[in-house]
Amino acid sequence: MSDDDDDDVVVPITPEQAKRPFSDLPGTAAFATMGMTAAIVIAVGVLVGLWADHAWGTSPWGLLIGIALGTVAAVVSVVKQVRRFL
Repeated sequence: MSDDDDDDVVVPITPEQAKRPFSDLPGTAAFATMGMTAAIVIAVGVLVGLWADHAWGTSPWGLLIGIALGTVAAVVSVVKQVRRFL
């Protein structure tokens, strides 16, 4: 027998171990969702602020208010998503 025969040992796994590689996927997806939600909400705030500046000639106040409102909305959204896991 050669030393290579020891490498062919098959170790049985339990059903819990079989699920483990994908157990972190829901948490990862939740964090990805939080990041995407924050980015999209802030971007919408910026776009609305830019539109307001263009429509009403209020530059830069529309943009600043849009950034502020978008940031507040993003924080509220992320807090709601985090509370589901607490």
